[in-house]
Parts: sequence; C-alpha cells; structure tokens
Amino acid sequence: MSDWPELDVRCDAATFATLHLVSQMLGKLRVAYAPWVNHGWHVTLHPTAYGLEAPPIAAGERAYALAIDLCRHAVTLAISDGSRDQVAFDGQTVAELHRDLIAMLDRHGIPSRFNGKPSEIADAKRFADDHEARGYDRDSATRLLGALNAVVPVFEKFRAGFSGKASPVHFFWGGFDLAVTRFSGREAPPHPGGIPNMPDRIMREAYSHEVSSAGFWPGGVTAAAPIFYSYAYPDPDGFRDTPVEPAAARFDKDLGEFILPYAEVRAAADPEGTLMRFLQSTYDAAANHAHWDRKALEREPVAP
Repeated sequence: MSDWPELDVRCDAATFATLHLVSQMLGKLRVAYAPWVNHGWHVTLHPTAYGLEAPPIAAGERAYALAIDLCRHAVTLAISDGSRDQVAFDGQTVAELHRDLIAMLDRHGIPSRFNGKPSEIADAKRFADDHEARGYDRDSATRLLGALNAVVPVFEKFRAGFSGKASPVHFFWGGFDLAVTRFSGREAPPHPGGIPNMPDRIMREAYSHEVSSAGFWPGGVTAAAPIFYSYAYPDPDGFRDTPVEPAAARFDKDLGEFILPYAEVRAAADPEGTLMRFLQSTYDAAANHAHWDRKALEREPVAP
C-alpha cells in the first residue's frame, strides 16, 4: 500500500478552496511590500515540513514571515522581535479570515493593505465580500501536507538534473499549484495574457523566455481531481503528439498540457519512480522538439 495519502475532491474541495484563497492573501502581501523579482518568483510560497511559507518581508526595522501551517491549522505570524501570533482555521468564511489576518497585522504594527481581489479566478468576489461557508477539514489539510511532503523531494531531484536557469520548487498561489520550471535561455514570443485579474505584463514577464514547466495541482477554488502537469511555452511542433510515460499520462487539449492523475501515481508500485518518469519524459518531449542545447543545460545530479 502506498504511503502517499489519498486526496479526494469530494471531501477535500471545500478545504482546498479555503486554503487557495488564504494563500493568495499571503502572496499579495509579498506583491505589495517586497521588491519585484524577475518572473514574479519573489511572491511565491515555499513548501516546508509543516505547510507553505511566504519569504520574510521587511517592515521598518523588523521583518516578518507568514505561513499556512497545516499542523497548527492556522495562518502563523513570526516577527523578528520574537513576537508570534496566528489566525486559526476554525470554519470561518474567507471574509472573516481576511478580516482576522488584517487585524493580526495591525495589532503588531505591520502594514496590512494589499490587493483585495483574488487573481486567476474568474468572477471571484473580493476577499472581504466572500461570505460563502466553504468549511475547513483538518484531515483534508493533513493529507494535503502529506502529499506535498511526498511530491516535493521528487521535484527537487528532478530540478537537480539541470544546470541551466531553473526556478526553485515553489508554490504559486494564483493557481494553487507546486511548480518547477526550466529555461532554454532563448527569448519567447509575447504571452497572449488574458488571465483573470492578472495584468498581461506580468504574464509576459513570467514567460519572457522558452520554458518547460511541470507541477502538481491538488485542486483549489476550482474543485477537481488532483493532477500532475507538464507544458512547454511556446508549444513546439510535435510536442503534443509525443508519447510520454507512464501510460496513464495524456495530453489535455483544453488545458494545453500533459496531465497525470495523482491517484495513478499514488496507486503505482513505485510512486516516486512513476512521477519522475512523467517529469523526465515530458521535459524530453519539450526540449527535443524545441531543439534545446541539452548538452549545455543538463547534468547528472551530484552529491553535496
């Protein structure tokens, strides 16, 4: 039996939707108060042993860090002066969580203004106006943490096989997905944009150069079965029709990417090896069809 936890959209969707929207609040604080870094990498969250953490933000002579702690089931605040605080997930609405997060920051004299409209979600209500009773189930959150802790080491091993420019293994709160991206070094055509509540200039900077990107999407505001994905931008001729591994993987024309159900990986005799074959074979398809200089960009992972 696999050690990877089961994820089931039927019982996890409400919790993942709540976490998705709260993760956006943390990310938008980084947008508001941290210097802009190329590709927007400074605003992503980082997986930890206990959840997802935003990098520290300067606030005058102090610095603070916010995290979604899936062990404590709370948004936690750590300040460089030693102060600690949290907002617990106790079944509040998104509006209440938004209110309580701002109140926590205000209590500690930390700037609390940020963009109040969710990104990458069509027809989304502002956080302050979202009174829908979504719910939060601790078991769902615990299993999500278990899935992230199983997936991240595989992504990190995959990331280690590339010596060219590549992103860290990080978590994008816009789509609520873990991702790692490799770059060919060549410029790409301007991204068409059109993402809800996302300036086109942001997307064009994110995709300024050719990429092969892979990730894990557990679901979020959009309730769906968890998947692994892999895509290329721009999409090279022949990429979509390339056979990839394992057999359960396929190209989804609506999403424009290869997908592999999380459930298929979890059920495999070797989940880690199955996921690695998906990551490697889809990258192979992108790099080969786009004629990347693979000899210059790749390496064998080495011991420290």
